[in-house]
This record gives sequence, C-alpha cells and structure tokens, in this order.
Amino acid sequence: MTVVQFEHRPGLLDLGWGHPRPESLPLDEWARAGAESIATYGWQALTYGHAPGPAPLIDWLCSHVGDATADQTFVTAGASHGLALLTQVLTEPGDVVLVDSPTYHLAFKIFEDHGVRLVPAPTDEHGLLPAETAALASSLDAVFLYLVPTFGNPTGLSLPPDRRRELVCQGLTIVEDDTYRELYYGDAPPPALWRLAEEEGVIRLGSFAKTVAPGLRLGWINASPFLIDRLSRLGYVHSGGGVNHSVAMTMATFGTSGAYGRHVASLRSVYREQRDALASALDVTPPEGGWFVWLPLPAGVDADELLPVAERHGTSFVPGTAFYTEGCGGSDHVRLSFSHLAPAELTEAAGYLMSSIVSA
Repeated sequence: MTVVQFEHRPGLLDLGWGHPRPESLPLDEWARAGAESIATYGWQALTYGHAPGPAPLIDWLCSHVGDATADQTFVTAGASHGLALLTQVLTEPGDVVLVDSPTYHLAFKIFEDHGVRLVPAPTDEHGLLPAETAALASSLDAVFLYLVPTFGNPTGLSLPPDRRRELVCQGLTIVEDDTYRELYYGDAPPPALWRLAEEEGVIRLGSFAKTVAPGLRLGWINASPFLIDRLSRLGYVHSGGGVNHSVAMTMATFGTSGAYGRHVASLRSVYREQRDALASALDVTPPEGGWFVWLPLPAGVDADELLPVAERHGTSFVPGTAFYTEGCGGSDHVRLSFSHLAPAELTEAAGYLMSSIVSA
C-alpha cells in the first residue's frame, strides 16, 4: 500500500530526494502538541477555522518572524499551495512570469497549470541581476518575478545583500519563496526581501515543511492587507473555513510551547553534520544553508547522460537541466540533496557518484 511520496529503490542511495531524514521528524513532540491543543482549545481546534488562519498561530508566527502583522498574514497548506493561490489571483492565462535561473523545478508545473508563460530572468555567477531583470519585466509586461533568494533550491546559495537591496527598489512585484531561511549552519542569513521592501512590492511564501514536517501541509503568505483580504474571500476559503485549521492550531501550540525553537536548533545540528559529510566526500565548499549541493561536472560530462550511469553504480540525483525553463541550461551540474540520508550513507553515495563520473 502506497502511503508516502518517497519511492525507495532497493540498492540505491538516492541523492535526488529533497525530503527530510525520517529520524529528524518530531513524532513525540508533535503528538504532545496535538494533545495539548485539544486540551487548551477544545472543540475550537476541530471546527471550521477563521478564513486567514487561526489567531493563535498567526499571533505566534508574527512574533516569530518579527516583520509582519496579522493583517499581512494568510495561512496556507504549504508553500506550493501559496504559490498556486498567488498565481490564481494575480495572473491570467498567457501572462508572463519571470523566474530565477536555476530555480525550484517543481514550481514550473504550478505555473503551467495556470497557463502562464515562464521567462528566465538575467543572471550571472552571483545570481539574479536586478536592473536587467527589471528591464526585462517591463519589456514583457511580466506580472511578477519568482525566486528563492535564500539558500535556494537547487544551488544552496543566497542572493548577495547588495543585490537584494537593489532588487526591491526596481518597482517589481516579487514572490519570494523563503522556505529554507531557518536552515542555516553558520551565520544567520541575509534579510528577507520582504523585510527590505519599503513598499508593497514583495509577497513572501513561508513553510513549515522543512523546519517541522512536510506532511503538515502548512505554511503562510505575507502580503499587503488588500491581497490577504482577497485571498480570505476566495470561494473555497469562504466555504471551508481556514486552511488546515486543526494542524494550524497544533502548530500554534508547538510554537508557543518552545518546542519549535528546540526542534529547529536540533535540525541545524543534524543537517550540518549531513551537509559536511557530503561536501567533504565530494571535496566541495559546503553551502551555508538549505538542503542541497549544486555540483559542477567535469568538462564533457552531461548530467542527463550521467544519470543512468550513476544509478548503475548505486546512487541517483536530479540533473541540472530540471531547474531551467524548458531544460535550457544546467547540463553541466547536478543537484544533490543531503537532507534524506545519514552521514555514512551520504559518504558512500558520494563515492558511487564519483566512480560514475570517472566511468562516464
């Protein structure tokens, strides 16, 4: 019986899955928070929820992120749901959306579901180019720019602070996917675009998928009060009440009890060890946060052609071409996830990968 998205293939140490290590999921702590939520809120934890999200979660969340108010917050069923909602309310079929290159590959299908046209934004080795992106957006009448500027998927890199400040001054509507912000393994990350923006140009997506568990299907949107009100008045929200209300109430208890802070601190330690194991085995510079290593391939080695060779050797990955619109780029890189496997398994998988590269 199939229960989860992950597909285990016997004999394969798979570096392709951006999933949490099962042992890192807070089973006992979450169970306690659920019981405490029921004990504290009673029937209110199990009925229809307030449209933008329950006050206990929104109040804790606003205090936690420290740069948003309740009327700027809408609770979602995760970042993917948030992106789908924003695309639904902000675009029409045929509209242009700019995307960073490379960027989160599974966002492409969300955009395609709504009939928008994706155009890669101009970049260099340090990331997105703000002025050039703004000029392209103007020429194409793009509705918004989507990017993961902090510990991005797939690169693990963050947009430099000077480019962040320049980007938010360009007059663009920006959808900032801030999913990985709290998974830093050294210094704290640079400020969010949302925090830097002085006007209503940035919309932020947040998620508990990486910091607690993806199965919660819980996240949030920070946006202008006008947009939050518009989301809250969508037909399915009006019909069904707040999104994922009972889980949201448990998350409120998980946050206010201090369990969230303790868990994230523990995750940083766990993922730092896993990151270091993979980076050391590959002899590459470890990313400062997130879940991924963006590995350049030797000249003449193609990522898509390498994949079946690697799988014969006992490992797998996501080819870099997956992270560019229409696969137009990335054949010289592969994305490796260190989130799902234990350190010893990561070292072993890296050995299989290096052997496959040599034999390719």
